[in-house]
Amino acid sequence: MLQRFVELPKAEVHIHLEGTLAFPTVGSDGAGGVNTSPLIADMPSTVGLSEFLQLLDRICSRITGRDELAAVARAFAERIAASGAGYADVIINPTHWSSWRSNIPGLIEGLDAGFSEAEQDGLPAVGVCVSLLRTQSADEASELVDVLVELASPRVVALSVDGNEVVSGQTGTKFADAFRRAKGAGLRATVHAGESSGPEGVRDAIELLGADRIDHGVRAIEDPALMSFLADRQIPLGVCPSSNLTLGLYQRLDEHPIDRLRLAGVRVSVNTDDPELLGIDLAGEYERCAETFGWSDAVVADIARTSIDAAFCDTDTKASLRAGVVAWADEVLAESPTRPTQSSTTSQHQGGEHE
Repeated sequence: MLQRFVELPKAEVHIHLEGTLAFPTVGSDGAGGVNTSPLIADMPSTVGLSEFLQLLDRICSRITGRDELAAVARAFAERIAASGAGYADVIINPTHWSSWRSNIPGLIEGLDAGFSEAEQDGLPAVGVCVSLLRTQSADEASELVDVLVELASPRVVALSVDGNEVVSGQTGTKFADAFRRAKGAGLRATVHAGESSGPEGVRDAIELLGADRIDHGVRAIEDPALMSFLADRQIPLGVCPSSNLTLGLYQRLDEHPIDRLRLAGVRVSVNTDDPELLGIDLAGEYERCAETFGWSDAVVADIARTSIDAAFCDTDTKASLRAGVVAWADEVLAESPTRPTQSSTTSQHQGGEHE
């Protein structure tokens, strides 16, 4: 069954480059190799967000050369292609990359070289969302926007913010001006919220930072008014179910709110967050969610369309991927005409929620 989800055209819109690094992707020719495997092997099955972010710092500190950056970018494109994604918005937080914190143009240019070469070889296109860390200051946020505006790289599609909201508290006011200037320069806005924070973090992201997309956002389930607002405004959530389990938000996948959010009209997509560290891939996440929540092919196709609609790619890429979803749905329906329809699956699942 997994191959069916590999063949599904889709985008990945919530994935951190830092969470995709492994030894085979960096220096695999043996020259200047960077072995991250021991770091990953030592990670327990359930960790706190602070420990997780520290692990990313340790991994990224080992990437010191431009060729290594290009290799990381190439490997990323190969990863998403293997799971059937036709495009990805990848999040990069310069604070994790100790060798590049003071040379963000060099970081972007090195990665761009790898992404460009991958695209020339037929691999999926990738947009970069450059992220602030919540513990940074307003001045540091302003300086980052200055760098991005001056660089004016077509590779950079959005300003992001991530990090532990429990440690930093609400940061919308602090970063509001930086996001306003970034959007004025043509960048989109994607904001981590509603994970370590509750629903108030989601409201903060929308009202103060002008978020076009929310990364996580799952704790909106705790606020019916917020869910209605998200549904009415069609603001998409980039949901990462396995990541939420690893970080202890929910104990089992069947407790995860992704399907309840969907049934409430909130636009949700399935993503991997940090797939190398979590030992997952995008097609597998689709398969696990479909099996757990009883999603029909029509539901799966709709979630894939949401991922495409939520992506910060160009209109031609969106149109091509959307057409691919239609073709996929037609094909799987022809192969399995007795597969449940969206309405029957939804009805069955809603009944189960009240048992």
